[in-house]
Amino acid sequence: MSSDSEQRDGERESAEGDAGSAERPRESLRDWFRRVSEEYGPALAVFGLLKLTGFTVFMWLLTWSGEYLTKTPRFGGGARPWDVVAGWDGWWYRQVAENGYDPRLVKIGPPPFEYDQNSVAFFPLYPGMMKLVSAVTGLGSYGAGMVVSVVASFVAAAGIYAVAARLFDRRAGLIAAAVWAVFPGSGVEWAVYSDSLFVALAAWSCWFVLERRWLAAGVTVFMAGLNRPTAAALVMALGVAAVIALVRRRDGWIGPVSAVLIAPLGIFGYLAWANWRLGDWSGYFKLQKGGWLHFFDYGEHTFNVVRTILLGRGGYAFTYPTEDMIGLVLVVLLPILIFLLIRLRVPVFLLVFTLVTIVLVLGSAQIFGNTSRYLLPCFPLFLPIAVALRRVSLPSLIAVFGVTAVASGWYAGYVLFELGIP
Repeated sequence: MSSDSEQRDGERESAEGDAGSAERPRESLRDWFRRVSEEYGPALAVFGLLKLTGFTVFMWLLTWSGEYLTKTPRFGGGARPWDVVAGWDGWWYRQVAENGYDPRLVKIGPPPFEYDQNSVAFFPLYPGMMKLVSAVTGLGSYGAGMVVSVVASFVAAAGIYAVAARLFDRRAGLIAAAVWAVFPGSGVEWAVYSDSLFVALAAWSCWFVLERRWLAAGVTVFMAGLNRPTAAALVMALGVAAVIALVRRRDGWIGPVSAVLIAPLGIFGYLAWANWRLGDWSGYFKLQKGGWLHFFDYGEHTFNVVRTILLGRGGYAFTYPTEDMIGLVLVVLLPILIFLLIRLRVPVFLLVFTLVTIVLVLGSAQIFGNTSRYLLPCFPLFLPIAVALRRVSLPSLIAVFGVTAVASGWYAGYVLFELGIP
């Protein structure tokens, strides 16, 4: 498949060369909108329909169970079903958007929780956009957070479509966007969570690299670094892509080098600020470990959890049987999807981004049930699924994604928010 992509690159460069310095007519705003609508409209419509179906089922299940009424708004409860998607991490993002940061590294006791939980653990881009939307629209932090997440989920769907269509064809892109709507963990896409925004930035940064728009790629990765710490995988992937471009001498050196210099400033800049405000140059990581039990342990925790589940035992930290079983199924599927992705011969930087993200997720001690959510950024894993399903007839595709969309309201929504911790 990479040969097809390289052939398209060659044809495009040839066409640009033939055009020479000939002036092209400027595209009007109406023509641009029509072109973009024709290109991305079907993928966005499919994503929106599938996502709305799953979200509706999620809300219905919440209403049917009524368990949210017995929980506090901070921990998966509320007065109305839709309040559930503003709890857990959403509560923290709302605190940052409304009150800013209160960076104090407060020691509270012996392990496992050594430090008081702190809003500094949550990166600033998403709550910053919440605050901006709130100021412009007059919405509260909940409404503003949902607007940012929903809009970002569509931007992510467009980016995933663009990458898949660029590497394969439009049908594959359409299916990849559909997979984004129903993937395990997709319940947080329409919630007061930063995941949709991060995936949107990740997908479009990868597209910019494919198009060799280095400055745009560097700036997009920089923004992703202000959103989630796993942007480190994007920084590494962009670095690999830039080195390959420099070795091949096809884009000069200014673009790739500039991208590499800009990209890490977001994540490292925030970490430096956070550590400075916490009064400890390793304060952010101490907070993650002592306040949330989230730290890199080379996969020891993941191995212990998987072994425990396989043997039918319990007793590990944060045990949520249904959520954990879904996480286990996804972990088992990862080697298959990775193998198929390699067989597709996608660009190396996409493999680097995917593999580094997986290592960061499975190599860390955390709530194992959240594995499905933490792996959402690995959208290149959607590509083998999309390529396989593009051979399926339209009625069969409708049946597959129709059933999956309905089921996602349970496994990606209700299980994540009510039977576990998102």
